[in-house]
Amino acid sequence: MRKFKRYCKTLTLKNDPALIRKYKEIHAKGQAWPEITQGMKEVGILDMEIYIHRNRLFMIMDTIPDFDHDKAMSDLASKPRQKEWEAYVAKYQNTSEDASADEKWQLMERIYELDQQEYYPPQDGQLKNINKYSYEENN
Repeated sequence: MRKFKRYCKTLTLKNDPALIRKYKEIHAKGQAWPEITQGMKEVGILDMEIYIHRNRLFMIMDTIPDFDHDKAMSDLASKPRQKEWEAYVAKYQNTSEDASADEKWQLMERIYELDQQEYYPPQDGQLKNINKYSYEENN
């Protein structure tokens, strides 16, 4: 059984429909800068999803099991074009242009999970099993 860590984060966009529409466009399929997605993979991010409701963003970030959040975010900040990307997207976010991704995206605390077994502090991530939802044994 393979394991991974999950982190959930939130960020608020400026409450401007035109800016929100543009923010969604720059995150559409094929629009994110390749150096940014490559940098995320290099620090141990396996998958990432971002959801939006009005001007509130919610991110799910799945990582390698031994992911060290603080170290990875520091490493990510030094990757090619990362500072440029953060400055570029800052005009849509309620943040400053010089803020790093880690300063913008706030870790969220999990307060409920179906069949919850353990508590994980946000900084530690939530250890998950990749086969948690396998139904093979029932078929």
